[in-house]
Amino acid sequence: MIETAEKRVTGPIIRLHSNDNIVVARVDVGIGAAIEGEGLTSRSQVPAGYKIASQRIPKGEPVRKYNVVIGFAAVDIEPGTMVHNHNMDFREFDRDYAHASEYREVEMIDEAQRATFQGIVRADGTVATRNYIGILSTVNCSATVVRKIADWFTPERLADYPNVDGVVAFSHSLGCGMEMTGEPMALLRRTMAGYSRHPNLAGVLVVGLGCERNQLRGLMEDEQLHSGPTLHTLVMQDTGGTRKSIEAGVAAVMSMLPDANRVSRSTVSASHLVVGLQCGGSDGFSSITANPALGAAVDLLVRHGGTGILSETPEIYGVEHTLTRRAVSREVGEKLVARVRWWKDEYSVGRDVQINGNVSPGNQVGGLANIFEKSLGSSMKGGTGPLMEVYKYAEPVKTKGFVFMDTPGYDPVSATGQIAGGANLIAFTTGRGSMFGAKPVPSIKLATNTPMFIRLEEDMDINCGEILDGNCTLQEMGQRIFELMLATASGQESKSEMLGLGDNEFVPWQIGIMS
Repeated sequence: MIETAEKRVTGPIIRLHSNDNIVVARVDVGIGAAIEGEGLTSRSQVPAGYKIASQRIPKGEPVRKYNVVIGFAAVDIEPGTMVHNHNMDFREFDRDYAHASEYREVEMIDEAQRATFQGIVRADGTVATRNYIGILSTVNCSATVVRKIADWFTPERLADYPNVDGVVAFSHSLGCGMEMTGEPMALLRRTMAGYSRHPNLAGVLVVGLGCERNQLRGLMEDEQLHSGPTLHTLVMQDTGGTRKSIEAGVAAVMSMLPDANRVSRSTVSASHLVVGLQCGGSDGFSSITANPALGAAVDLLVRHGGTGILSETPEIYGVEHTLTRRAVSREVGEKLVARVRWWKDEYSVGRDVQINGNVSPGNQVGGLANIFEKSLGSSMKGGTGPLMEVYKYAEPVKTKGFVFMDTPGYDPVSATGQIAGGANLIAFTTGRGSMFGAKPVPSIKLATNTPMFIRLEEDMDINCGEILDGNCTLQEMGQRIFELMLATASGQESKSEMLGLGDNEFVPWQIGIMS
């Protein structure tokens, strides 16, 4: 963990760990500039967020950041030289998983002293942070109809239902031309069922075409969903086609609106908060500001009884051993390793994807050399507490505390799985700037640096760049983020909600073949 966690960052460079052989430029560093505290002179023009060798790193030797290996010197690297993918190799190395060897039980806050927020308590005891009506398509062939139904409910037509946050369509590109059985279909149905049961949806309409492989009846039976006052279904081929299906869908939603509007918020424990942890458009400061600050907020959330869901399996690759060591048991640690190996040995063999080394062009420009370095920062979003459970994509998250869900690194797909699993808030860190929302849950976006925050202030909820500016510590920022989580869960609009984002981010993971 960053050795400056409890103190303010000052000076042009940041040392993250006493055992590191690199430091990070806090600001742009010119050639010939003295590197304070390290007794070095810069040999390179180093942009803010990039790494500088703090000692000679012989060819083949590990490059260490946070005392974790992020690559190997491709050439002899002299002190003061910028270190990036031009002089650093990505290659495999042995990692000791040491399952559960560093497990430490969380010191919980007494229930009477736990933080609270203003939530919507449903009849089954689950707690919502928002109050939508959702319309799901079983297949891409009914996608237009579900969108037309949702579009009918303009703000003017919803004016008589002020407690309803909106009517939102969840369409997708799957549901046919795919395997009838097996994990691809099970995953799609698991995802749809997770949304159908989500507390943030006061009512749900599921629309099928009629001849698709993801049959409405099969979905309902497999996932034990039952039609009723808050769950309606229709099949377009039985209803009479496009126009009649839209009319029937509008009528179904209208029948659910009065009850959906009869809600009020009440004081509930923070233990009902389930936060999906996301990052996108990462940069060299992600692992120094926003990600560890979000981790500090998750540590607080967990102590108050809540749940944080870390995901994006390709983006923990290379540092998964730092999580298995904190696992509550060997079984949980091995579950995580099994998912990583599936990605590495089966799913992505021979493909030019992140887990095989290369990060996106934006990540590289932001100062991240490879997936090991990106993973180091990404994993920090989960905080420092014990790993309590590992879930498959879109499985219901029942365990409290810090957990992991197997998802791709692609943000909309990953967040869709987390929401299906029960997340009622998304916390999203970004260094390059990501414009993201994910109805039916609110998303808060955390900027890693002040210049980007200022440039994209309409989209960013909090500026973790204040850590770099020396205005606060990591722990202080973690407290701010935790308080923002509670306020947002209580109904305070996030920036993405103000901008109307979130209608297009329902993207179930497509893992099977198309036929």
